[in-house]
Amino acid sequence: MQRSGRIRVKGIVQGVGFRPFVYANATRLGISGRVKNLGSEVEIVAAGDRFSEFVEAVRHGPPMARIDSIVVERFERDIPDGFVILPSSEGSLTGMIPPDIATCDECIADIEQNRGRYRDYWCTSCVNCGPRYSIIRTLPYDRERTSMSSFAMCPSCEAEYGDPACRRHHAQTIACAACGPRLRLLDTKGNKVDCSEPVRETAGLLDNGSIIAIKGIGGFHFACTEESAHELKQRLGRTEQPLAVMVRPGYIDRVADVSAGDRLMLESCQRPIVVLTKRDPTSHASISNLHTIGCMLPYTGLHHLLFHHLKHPVLVMTSANIPGYPMITDIGHAMARMSENVDFFLDNDRVIVNRCDDSVVRDGYIIRLSRGIAPKRTPVDLGDRCILGVGPELNSNVTIYSQGFCTTSPHIGNVRNPQTYEYLKETTEKLGGLLGAGYDIIAHDAHPQFLSTRYARELAAESGAELVPVQHHKAHIASVTMDPCIGIAIDGVGYGDDATIWGGEIFTGKVPDIERTGHLEVVPMPGGDLATRFPERMLYGILQEDDVSELLSRRGWTDIELGVLERQLSQGINVAMTSSTARVLDACAALLGICREKTYDGEPAMKLESWAAGGKPRSWDLEYTRSGHCDILSTQSLCRQALELFLRADEDDSRALMDIAASFQFNLARGIAALAIHSARAAHIRHVALSGGVAINYAIRETIRDQLNAAGLELLLNPEYPFGDGCISYGQCLYAGVLKKE
Repeated sequence: MQRSGRIRVKGIVQGVGFRPFVYANATRLGISGRVKNLGSEVEIVAAGDRFSEFVEAVRHGPPMARIDSIVVERFERDIPDGFVILPSSEGSLTGMIPPDIATCDECIADIEQNRGRYRDYWCTSCVNCGPRYSIIRTLPYDRERTSMSSFAMCPSCEAEYGDPACRRHHAQTIACAACGPRLRLLDTKGNKVDCSEPVRETAGLLDNGSIIAIKGIGGFHFACTEESAHELKQRLGRTEQPLAVMVRPGYIDRVADVSAGDRLMLESCQRPIVVLTKRDPTSHASISNLHTIGCMLPYTGLHHLLFHHLKHPVLVMTSANIPGYPMITDIGHAMARMSENVDFFLDNDRVIVNRCDDSVVRDGYIIRLSRGIAPKRTPVDLGDRCILGVGPELNSNVTIYSQGFCTTSPHIGNVRNPQTYEYLKETTEKLGGLLGAGYDIIAHDAHPQFLSTRYARELAAESGAELVPVQHHKAHIASVTMDPCIGIAIDGVGYGDDATIWGGEIFTGKVPDIERTGHLEVVPMPGGDLATRFPERMLYGILQEDDVSELLSRRGWTDIELGVLERQLSQGINVAMTSSTARVLDACAALLGICREKTYDGEPAMKLESWAAGGKPRSWDLEYTRSGHCDILSTQSLCRQALELFLRADEDDSRALMDIAASFQFNLARGIAALAIHSARAAHIRHVALSGGVAINYAIRETIRDQLNAAGLELLLNPEYPFGDGCISYGQCLYAGVLKKE
């Protein structure tokens, strides 16, 4: 029986309390030796009669750890009695730091207790909770390599840090009011508000109607009570956009219907925003004019303290940045960009090294991959080469494949914006540094004009890496499965192989050999991007009919404007062609008068879904054509049937409009499913992969599932990555890896 050895542990084994865990088990089992961080790995030298039991305990690891492998080697040298934690040193970068984790219940109890040195201290944490990714500079993970290095431990914190019996033993974020980060409340001119308790003062200001920018784990949030939500929207110029809310624990069931799965997610250590169905669709209208509302529970000591002092049970807590732009992380930029939007700033002096927005989840599926979930690490065998996927242009992130794992960054945003483009480069550099990445292959979107494509070319020129373009929707399918399948990709925009705008696609085959075998009807977008902003343009592009012209005229379109629209289409001036599912939904929203101008991403389709939730769907006729090897669903036919019902209805009859909205979604989903079923039967494939932002729509997704199941087919979804473009960089890595591996 082996009594000693050197143990090398790979995986997410730093920032998770692994060394204290090893120390505790060594002490329990009478093991002598040492443990240290080595790069991103953990190395243990151990000896004792219960060595095998010790190895088995290490194999399980602490709760936050994710162990990839454990290698036990013989160690012939003498091992002194006792067990020690040695200082870290550089080594292999095979693992990753975990995401930021919500403050644990034990630390919340410490904050809320009547006595004790952590009472009311907002930055309390332990080895099992608190910030990780947002504060790390380099590996190995030790305090001196994080933004906590600015805060020297007081004697009491040092004592707990060195106490094996304490859960703060070797907790790199340990801090208290005597030595840790501090809060300060500022007015919009940067003057410090004179108060002894900034959290209590902030709660009072919020209760009295103030709007406050609060610095959190990964960036600033706008915070206010529900009564001030309308004012916040007016100041931001986002009068229609829903806001996320933080809800007092125990109050959530008064706001929304919460399933068992939703509750698990809300209360998890990830603490994402969870999109829930309101109990009353008309409630909380100043926060969200949809039938849904994005809710989260407090996830830091600061949040819990705020609710301890607040009278209001619901607090708007939404990202304090322009949509598509990076989170703001420092008070200088915050004051420069937000002073006209807020009344006060609640700042702290802990530096945010890596910004991180809140994650968003709906029905158990990820919408935005960020705090608590990312960096996300997924095992996959793509060979020995290191691959970078730089993502798409909207809702982007990056993924790096190295040594059997894909690691995906938190959400980055819209890289059309110069600031977000710089953030893309910054994130790639930081994540690559943590992984020790040296790229052999760089995968990018097939669109030649994307800034992410340009960045890929620049990196390839510097590194000598091979460039691999990946069509947008094929990356979507790759993110779901690498096995033979029928792929359904339904979203807003993606550069197609034929240089048109795709977005309602059916594929057949196995990545990377998948071919387009079906799609939605290709229709014109008069004005290009203008048709995205003004959905009535999209409606006219699909239905160039007198009834539509008369409808637009009644809504205020002038004869000159309609004439310009007609000439654009007849002469093909500034007209893009698209098979996009989202643009068809936009057209229906425009027809019903639900959304005539898009003011935030996805607004027309989201409002259409909200109206449809109150309606009863009915089956309509579906029309198909065929071109080459592709079956095509006529969306013009669907829009015409919707138009006929709309013209017969009373425009003030909301029930009739809801029924049309529900029927349109239902029949569009039926038609898409029928395309997939036809391709599946032709190819003798029974698995159908679904991806794309439109799949977030519950009614459309579940109608497709029901239709496929009725046909004996199985729907494949990937709950580990977003349906939307947050899965693209991951899919790019997989596609390029398999392509080059073959």
